[in-house]
Amino acid sequence: MVWILRKCVKCRKYTITHDGCPYCESKLRIPHPAKFSPEDRYARYRRAMRGLG
Repeated sequence: MVWILRKCVKCRKYTITHDGCPYCESKLRIPHPAKFSPEDRYARYRRAMRGLG
């Protein structure tokens, strides 16, 4: 599946462009969460990095 929607890191506005934010010209990221898997081998490490584990 291809994610079209992007979110600006700086001003938090949504856009469809892939080059950079058209408002503040900052970096963009994909706002959708990662796919969930009950057999996630690395969830323990991700929670530890975020301070939740």
